[in-house]
Amino acid sequence: MRNVRAFMPPQGLLIVAAYLPQQWDIRFIDENVRSATKADYQWADIVIVSGMHIQRPQINEINELAHQAGKITIVGGPSVSGCPEYYPDFDIVHIGELGDATDAMIEYIDCHTERPSQQVRFETQERLPLTEFPTPAYHKLALDRYFLANIQFSSGCPYRCEFCDIPELYGQNPRMKTPQQVLQELDAMLEAGNPGAVYFVDDNFVGNRRAVAELLPHLIDWQKSNGYPLQFACEATLNLAQSPKLLEMMREAYFCTVFCGIETPEPQALKAISKDQNLSLPILDAVKTLNKYGMEVVSGIIIGLDTDTPETADNILEFIRLSNIPMLTINLLYALPRTPLWRRLETEGRLILDESRESNVDFLMPYEEVVKMWQRCITEAYDPDFLYQRFAYQCEHTYPNRIKVPNSPARVSKKNIQKGLTMLGKILLRVGVFSNYRQTFWQMAKPALKKGKIEQVIHVGLVAHHLIKFTQECARGEESASFYSQKLRRS
Repeated sequence: MRNVRAFMPPQGLLIVAAYLPQQWDIRFIDENVRSATKADYQWADIVIVSGMHIQRPQINEINELAHQAGKITIVGGPSVSGCPEYYPDFDIVHIGELGDATDAMIEYIDCHTERPSQQVRFETQERLPLTEFPTPAYHKLALDRYFLANIQFSSGCPYRCEFCDIPELYGQNPRMKTPQQVLQELDAMLEAGNPGAVYFVDDNFVGNRRAVAELLPHLIDWQKSNGYPLQFACEATLNLAQSPKLLEMMREAYFCTVFCGIETPEPQALKAISKDQNLSLPILDAVKTLNKYGMEVVSGIIIGLDTDTPETADNILEFIRLSNIPMLTINLLYALPRTPLWRRLETEGRLILDESRESNVDFLMPYEEVVKMWQRCITEAYDPDFLYQRFAYQCEHTYPNRIKVPNSPARVSKKNIQKGLTMLGKILLRVGVFSNYRQTFWQMAKPALKKGKIEQVIHVGLVAHHLIKFTQECARGEESASFYSQKLRRS
């Protein structure tokens, strides 16, 4: 894992890089992997930036550095599309998805070599159909710098969860690429290097179930033809558990992980945040159904909902115990612009735009009490013994349900074997020798290694190590209680 510097490549920028005129000389830089240098800024004529709200300070810093070098700056992507006012100093803003605004922006760039006297705005009115999207510029990446690669099949989500901005940014009627496009992208990805795992970054992979049912047989055939080189993961609504035909095909295509926005185990809270799709069947039954098809569930959990009580932390921890979900993203509620939650809280006078706080929400419970609930849930959920108990359940009840993939050249190449042995060696050293929970680790690792389950030891050891390390950072106050908080990032 020595070369790994980031979790996933920036899919949106890869699409833009592929869409720009072929005669343009493009230098692609992901600042999660390396920062742009002074030489990079001097080389460029124009600096195009994209990112999410959480990256707003870095985006504006890049703008300043580019201006210092005298370059035209452009910002596009999800953050500026939701809040153009966050980026007043950029020369050009691109609002919305790829489409007519992109074409107009390219034409403008072709005709101008100097910075404009005031900000120029291009806003998409007609989106480019996903069926016309170019293959992402994977050739611009060093894929071995990423923990896993990503791909997009659809955009949009039919549901209207109160806290989510996806429907307003990308629509409620999911738009899809063709299966042939997806396969072409996978082929291009393998040409750039085998990442081993690919995450479908769709807002909701099963937002259009008929389209997914058409895609999956193509994925299955592609996996078989290529020797199952990739393990797939996706984000989907929990009611996927009610579609056994889809689940069987996903299993056959080697989907091993599904992120589900469970948010809370409390039914009244799910109703309050318009997450009724999670109430169509008992949550624990849905999780076990996904496990039955070999899919490990990763769950989103939100603390700070209006329905929370002093018992909410107990309810969440009991849910974690009963569900045996190892990894959960536990966050304080944060109101995003262009969401029903933002508008409701704004009307109620409950938005607090203070970046020294962990959240911009004026909770109904005392703020400090909500933060303590988060701290308790994080620290107890990722206590090494508790975490490894849940992984032990997955090893016994989930992983054995996956298909047995062949030892094909794509999977057992010399490079992959070396990569696996390097990862195993580091885990055995860092966790098995130097960690303060090494005894807990060896209780899992010894019997697994004796059975030759090396991939299992690597997966559990690696993921658990990062979760435990993250928890230690939270306990020291070095991590934010919300992915969207600017508190620590500002400092």
